[in-house]
Amino acid sequence: MESICHRTCILTAKKDIFALWHTYRIPIILSTFAVLITIRTILHLRVNRKRVSDTPPPASPSLQAAKEKAPVEYLEKKTNGEKVPRRIVGGLKKKKSSEENVVLGEKKIQVLVFFSSLTTTTEKTAKVFTEGLAKCTKDIASSTGTSFLEPEILDLSYIDYDDYFINPPKSDPGVQYFYLILIPTYNIDTVLDNYLEHLQETHNDFRIDTAPLSPLLGYSVFGFGDREGWPTEEEGFCSQARDVDKWMAKLTGRKRAFPLGMGDPKTDAVERLREWKEGVEDTLRHIAETGSLGEGVAGSGDAVESDVEDVDDEDDVLFEEQKVAKRKTKEKKGDLNDLEDLGGSIPKAEDEALEVDFTTYSKKPSTTTPTIKEMVPKNSPTYNSLTKQGYTIVGSHSGVKICRWTKSALRGRGSCYKYSFYGIASHQCMETTPSLSCSNKCVFCWRHGTNPVGTTWRWTVDAPDLIFSGVKAGHYQKIKMLRGVPGVRAERFAEAMRIRHCALSLVGEPIFYPHINEFTAMLHAEHISSFLVCNAQHPDQLAALAPVTQLYVSIDASNRESLRKIDRPLHRDFWERFNRCLDILRERRFEQRTVFRLTLVKGFNIDDEVEGYARLVEQGLPCFVEIKGVTYCGTSSSSSAGLTMQNVPFYSEIQAFVEALNAALEKRGLGYGIAAEHAHSCCVLIASERFRNARGRWCTRIDYEAFF
Repeated sequence: MESICHRTCILTAKKDIFALWHTYRIPIILSTFAVLITIRTILHLRVNRKRVSDTPPPASPSLQAAKEKAPVEYLEKKTNGEKVPRRIVGGLKKKKSSEENVVLGEKKIQVLVFFSSLTTTTEKTAKVFTEGLAKCTKDIASSTGTSFLEPEILDLSYIDYDDYFINPPKSDPGVQYFYLILIPTYNIDTVLDNYLEHLQETHNDFRIDTAPLSPLLGYSVFGFGDREGWPTEEEGFCSQARDVDKWMAKLTGRKRAFPLGMGDPKTDAVERLREWKEGVEDTLRHIAETGSLGEGVAGSGDAVESDVEDVDDEDDVLFEEQKVAKRKTKEKKGDLNDLEDLGGSIPKAEDEALEVDFTTYSKKPSTTTPTIKEMVPKNSPTYNSLTKQGYTIVGSHSGVKICRWTKSALRGRGSCYKYSFYGIASHQCMETTPSLSCSNKCVFCWRHGTNPVGTTWRWTVDAPDLIFSGVKAGHYQKIKMLRGVPGVRAERFAEAMRIRHCALSLVGEPIFYPHINEFTAMLHAEHISSFLVCNAQHPDQLAALAPVTQLYVSIDASNRESLRKIDRPLHRDFWERFNRCLDILRERRFEQRTVFRLTLVKGFNIDDEVEGYARLVEQGLPCFVEIKGVTYCGTSSSSSAGLTMQNVPFYSEIQAFVEALNAALEKRGLGYGIAAEHAHSCCVLIASERFRNARGRWCTRIDYEAFF
């Protein structure tokens, strides 16, 4: 009975609920709908109110506002006039990272002053400029509270570009860098050509970010030029400075801090440099106070001049993000526009049809062929520098010079190590090169960066017979100038007037010369033996080289990083080129005498490198290994380059290194031994056992009659 009553109660309750729902369902549904609409309205109003109250980004509020209004202006101009619609250029906007908006109060600013100089004029100016800048940064630091490190001056001839112009230095994450570049402009090949080539390759390298130097605070360039040779910018005044400014704008992501300065040292350079310095100092003060370069108008920081101001209003381009434009002067008749820009410049129906060349974005190319320059013109600073150092320049790219050992042998005071090792009399030896240009900037180079450098031959080529007769005449002329020197022996002087040996190791890269085989053939035709030294950076030329009396390869380091530091090669694939040259030498070891020349520089390539050198010997299997201590040739005038006497190893250190290397070679079972030494030259010879006779005596001297 109880269960029946319970079921009856449940049924009665359900009927009551359904009755209530049918009675009040319309008011309930309407009330629920009204509540939902109210909640939605409140949420929408709250979201809008929050956006209005947000503070704008601290970096550049006015610039942000301008960007937000840009689409409105675009629509208004599109509907109000009959003009051609504007083209919108730009891509996805990137939000500025927090690192770009960092407060500099917690960081340090390091100003780096780069310079290049052949005649030391720019170097002296850069030093005075840096000293004045150091005083200014101290004043800025005291007034703003921003910490400045002492400005550092760097010579472009002696730095590794990869350390500064692919990424900013990473020595201290708490330091932000500001670059200043002071350079002259020459009409000859200098280290600046390779510097510009490096900047261009870095920009065009798909493996590297578009703006790898964007972490810099900014940069500025000042150029020195000669208005006598190049009166205007169009004719080349300060052309290299303008090129550096262009590439730096691209690599830094448009961070030109102050306009490019230019001056002529003969007229207004001092005044222009003073104005530029004041502007740079004001910029540094602004950076110290605000933490950035500040705002800029459209086009600020672009690599080259824009032509926006030169076209009519209908041709204007509305920029969301500035796009690099081609350098362009005021428009002239016949100038061509970008294909996408032709909308406003298409002629009317009644006008004559316009002939358009779609293969170029700028002026029609000049019909004149570019003139091939000489490597060392007679009126160039390089020519003056090399002749001052005792060179006789032959033609446009060759040279000859008297060695100090030649003078010593003329007096009967002994010859260099070549006599002890190979039987070569120094007073009958001619030291020359058919190419003054090199592909390395070795730290121990005798020329301190005054000789030309390059990775490809791009100069006029002199005929081999002209070079051959020229170097012989230059050598004999220098010998004749010694006939009045006290101590010179008559018989030695007479012998010196007959060249028996030619050392192609003066400076530069002999195999760089396109006709090197013809030149060495002329030497051999007159029974002049040839020692040719290369830097292991031109494997193709080395493979094509005809046999010489003795072929040298400079082995200045045992690993990639050490070689990069000591030789400072211009080729990016320098290590691969180096190893290819060793493989070529291995293949030719039975065709001619091959030599590894190791130049040991204390602090660079001695410590813990014996095993590495032994591995290279095993790879190339040369006939001989010459181990020589670096020769001190004076400290470079550059503050950041050159060696001192601290880098010259003692002979005892050379001996210890040779013994360790010989032991490493014995351990590998390569069959080498210590054959000869010349203490005065700080040089020791390790030779292959092939040059030891049956009685155990070394036979390293050359049989010249058999060779010829």
